[in-house]
Amino acid sequence: MANTRISYNSNLLHNIISPEELQQFNDAVAVAETALVKRSGPGADFLGWLNLPATTEKSTLVAIDAKAAEIREKADALICIGIGGSYLGAKAAIEFLSPSFEALRKPRVFFAGHSINSDYIADLLDLVTERSVAVNVISKSGTTTEPGIAFRVIRQWMEKRYGSKEAASRIIATTDPCKGALRQLAIDEGYATFPIPEDVGGRFSVLTPVGLFPVAVAGISISDLVAGAADAMSFCKGHTVEDNMAGRYAAIRNILFRKGYTTEVLANFQPQFHFVGEWWKQLAGESEGKNNTGIFPATLDYTTDLHSLGQWMQEGVRNVFETFMVLRKTRHTLAVPEFTDDSDNLNYLAGSSFETINENAYRGTLLAHIDGGVPSGVLSVDDRSARTLGQLFYFFEKAIALSGYMLRVNPFDQPGVEAYKKNMFALLGKKGSAELAAKLSLRIGGLGL
Repeated sequence: MANTRISYNSNLLHNIISPEELQQFNDAVAVAETALVKRSGPGADFLGWLNLPATTEKSTLVAIDAKAAEIREKADALICIGIGGSYLGAKAAIEFLSPSFEALRKPRVFFAGHSINSDYIADLLDLVTERSVAVNVISKSGTTTEPGIAFRVIRQWMEKRYGSKEAASRIIATTDPCKGALRQLAIDEGYATFPIPEDVGGRFSVLTPVGLFPVAVAGISISDLVAGAADAMSFCKGHTVEDNMAGRYAAIRNILFRKGYTTEVLANFQPQFHFVGEWWKQLAGESEGKNNTGIFPATLDYTTDLHSLGQWMQEGVRNVFETFMVLRKTRHTLAVPEFTDDSDNLNYLAGSSFETINENAYRGTLLAHIDGGVPSGVLSVDDRSARTLGQLFYFFEKAIALSGYMLRVNPFDQPGVEAYKKNMFALLGKKGSAELAAKLSLRIGGLGL
């Protein structure tokens, strides 16, 4: 077995889930695993991510690294334009693997197109006015509203600043390999391109050029990231909860859900995990929340959020279970100094490292929440390395796919996402939407909106 850099401990759940009950879920694990491997379940056309870490060609990684090196040579700022899976994976990797403050990162990677806000885009363009800028626009279709309108503004700004030809040399499109509006624009304008595999959906795309190119520009080893994901393939397979770490986590989530614990909180004790949690929220929520079922995914950043939501977690509605995501080793170690004037009464901590204090904060919180009736498991992560993060990414992808099948939903579509888009397009006057626009306007008027 590959070097396992992550582990999942469910021992603290034995008072809620008996070993026999967990064993009974082996059949569910086996059925879900078989459906994935044999591509016999719903959404089988979008399982390209399943073996991607083992099948990614070295030449692909070399090409991505080469273009990333070219951009680092040419620009000290990369603006990545995308929404959902088109930005969250890269954002999670860069935040987890880079120095904590953006000013320490070279080059800087900025993100746009994940919201509709004039102030954000205007402030971003003001920020990069004195920088040399490149752009990575990420969209399989090229017609998604949020990144589409952001790219229009940023493309216009680039062409005005650099001229059309030079701007084109600084724009990289990550899009469908054959078709779509962005693919055609890239051909027409001469943009460099990277393909999004047709059989990989957005929220499972972090290990494709969608995530790998921005991560490579940030100076992170994408070879290590992919190698870590390939490692995880060995311990996230099998038909039992003992063999398949992802299957065990998926089974426990489903058992707890059936017992009435309908919300999962992914709680961390390191700020570098924040966007890993944001990426996980989309992965879990968009995969499972269908047919009036699904575990609601939420995240908390401890100890910060213990001073805001800790009270609710301790004594609120008992429909929540918690997965603690802990880091075994930080990159630096600071110790608390001793002062003669012990006015803050903290000399008892003198000589203790922040890591020791944080570990005991985690242990104390875990025990308190268990005593408060919150079922809790622990996901341990060795370090802040690309190889470890690759294992974590793949573990979550496989676990959520298995969990979705256990919930009897298609984990690879997102029909509900289209509901708001349909209404928005009608209200904005998109061609062919006049009848719906009239109905929506009447409703809006009646509601006083």
